[in-house]
Amino acid sequence: MLTSAVIHIDRFLRNFKAVKDHVGQTRICVPVKADAYGHGAVQIAKASLQAGAYCLGVSTVYEGQELRKAGIKSPILLFSQCHPDEIPMVIKEELTPFISDEEFAAALNEQAQKKVPVHIKIDTGMGRIGCRTEDALPLARFISSCAGLELAGTATHFAAADSAQELDIAYTMEQLACFKAAVEQIRSSGINPGIVHAANSGAIIQHPDSRLDMVRPGILLYGYKTVNGEFPEVEPVLELKTTVSLIKKIKKGETVSYGRTWTAREDTFIAILPIGYADGLPRIAGNKWQVKIGTNAYPLAGRVTMDLCCIDLGPQPKVRRWEEAIVIDNSQNNAAKLASAAGTIPYEITCNISKRVPRIYIGDVASSA
Repeated sequence: MLTSAVIHIDRFLRNFKAVKDHVGQTRICVPVKADAYGHGAVQIAKASLQAGAYCLGVSTVYEGQELRKAGIKSPILLFSQCHPDEIPMVIKEELTPFISDEEFAAALNEQAQKKVPVHIKIDTGMGRIGCRTEDALPLARFISSCAGLELAGTATHFAAADSAQELDIAYTMEQLACFKAAVEQIRSSGINPGIVHAANSGAIIQHPDSRLDMVRPGILLYGYKTVNGEFPEVEPVLELKTTVSLIKKIKKGETVSYGRTWTAREDTFIAILPIGYADGLPRIAGNKWQVKIGTNAYPLAGRVTMDLCCIDLGPQPKVRRWEEAIVIDNSQNNAAKLASAAGTIPYEITCNISKRVPRIYIGDVASSA
C-alpha cells in the first residue's frame, strides 16, 4: 500500500479516558463530524460508545445516516442547520437536531409522527446558528407547545475557549454567564431545559465551570491540546504514511516541481512520494515540511502537487526505493506541527486527509483496557 492513514484506536481510547477522568460524572458527546476529523466516523463512534460516550455529534444529516447504517443506536446530535427537505431523513434516522428558531421547529413538528427530541441552540457570542439569549425562553415555550417535539437539551458554543488571552478568557466567561442565565429563565418558567452543554476541548481544560451536564471534546480526543492547563498530555491518534516510489538524481542548478520554487544547490538525489494535496498534504507545505524515513528527516523539495511531492535525500542517499516515509507521526512531525508550518490548525490537517487515503486501524477497546 503506497499511502495510508494509520489510526491508533488505543491512543484514542486513552485520550477518552483522560477526558472522562477529568470531567467525572459529566456526560460526554463525541463529535464525529467530518468523518471524525478525518479518523473514520464509524470506527471512532463505535470505540467511543464502548468506552462510555453518551452520544455522538455530526454536522450533516448524511453523516448521521452513515452511522445509523453502521448499526449505531445511540443519540446523534445534529449540530448544524439542515435544509427543510432533509426533515424526513432527520425523523427517519432519529437524529436530534439543534433548533435556532420557531420557523424550523414548526416545520419539524409538522412532519413528526412521534416525539422528536431537539436541543435549543443559544448564540451567546459565536455569531453563527442559534437564537439570541432573549429569544431562548420564547423558543423553549414554543417547542413545549409542539405535540411532535421534545426539548431534550440546551446548548451554546464558545468562540474563544481555547485562548489563554485575558480578553478571550473574559469573553468566554461572559458567554457562559449569559448561557446560564438563559437556561435558568427556561427552568424557572417550569420548562425542563434537558441536557445543558457548552464545553468544547478548550473549555474542558480552561473553564471547568462550563462542564455542566455534558461536554463536547473534539480535537482533544484526537490528540491535540489547543490550550495549556491542568490536563494530562494526549496522544495524536493519526499517522500519515506513504512510500518512496522513485529515486532520481538531480544536478546542481536544476529545479523541481511546479513554479520552479526549489533549485538544487549541489548534485543531489530526490525521492518522489505518491502523496499530494488531494490526499491531505497541504500545497503550501512545499519547502516548509520534512518527511521521516528511518531515523532521518528529509525536507520537501518544491511545491506539493495534487498527487505527488518530492523530498531532498542529499548527495549520498541511504534511502531505498519502496521504503516507508512518515509524513505525519505522533511526535515531532505531528499534525499540529504541520499545521503551524502551513499556517493553519490541526483540525484542518486531519480533516483534509481525503477518502482516497485508506484508513488502517490499530488497537481496539479490549487491547487498550
